[in-house]
Amino acid sequence: MEGFATNLIDNLIFVFERLDWLSVIDLALVTFIFFSILLLLRDTQAIVLLRGILLLMVLFGVLTSLEVLPAFSWLVRTTLPALVLAIPVIFAPEIRRALERLGRAGVIRPSGRASSEVQNTIIAVVNAAVRLSDQRQGALIVIQRLDNLEEYVRTGIPMDARVSVEILLQVFYPNTPLHDGAAIISGSRLLASACVMPLSASGVLRRSPERHMGLRHRAALGISEITDAVVVVVSEETGYISVVHQGRMIRHLDAERLENILRAFYRPLTPSRGLAGIWERLFPGSPQSRGGD
Repeated sequence: MEGFATNLIDNLIFVFERLDWLSVIDLALVTFIFFSILLLLRDTQAIVLLRGILLLMVLFGVLTSLEVLPAFSWLVRTTLPALVLAIPVIFAPEIRRALERLGRAGVIRPSGRASSEVQNTIIAVVNAAVRLSDQRQGALIVIQRLDNLEEYVRTGIPMDARVSVEILLQVFYPNTPLHDGAAIISGSRLLASACVMPLSASGVLRRSPERHMGLRHRAALGISEITDAVVVVVSEETGYISVVHQGRMIRHLDAERLENILRAFYRPLTPSRGLAGIWERLFPGSPQSRGGD
């Protein structure tokens, strides 16, 4: 082990002696790429898998550098190409989401009439959520933003109706075929109801001191972890209203706070120019872009 430590120190000295400005730029670029990947995977189940893979890679790197373990070194060198090929399969949803964000980097969110329609939708959602909360009727309302939710729309019952308080109350009326599942809204249209949402596996609810949050809240977290949708949840047990976005949940909302939060997500944007604008579109939930989101 002393020889290994000595070789490691010698290698580090060798690297730093030959470090120049071009090498610094190279390291900064690699660091930025890794930081962007971690930011894309933040608050998803994939981050847990990534931690495990990185831990294994570090462990394998240390063990294969020891000359006293030739058989283990051979095994790692043999299986490493297969592990590299398996990474795209494991992270397929996250890779697709990242590519979709990259493709939207030059897209400007609509304003004007489209924004006015969204504001009317927000008022309808807020009023419906408050009335459902007063009556202790559960609800799960998914409001589409930039990520396409068509694959989840297909799991439900097509509606294609203009959003209104009355239609939302009817959808979530107890013991009706439309009551279970999520209602998906895009702009001013209710696309479908009784839609099946992916359940969160991040363990956020298990860490919560309140145990009455069930499948609706898990589904809200699940769809928010893999898309940029904003989800409004009304608890059937307590009547509490919650908003979920990117794996984060804000609970115990009243009508005013709910409306303010939704308007903040959907207010018209003046996109930044240059790298700042691209960053805002790639990472809409990051602190740097939160002022316009």
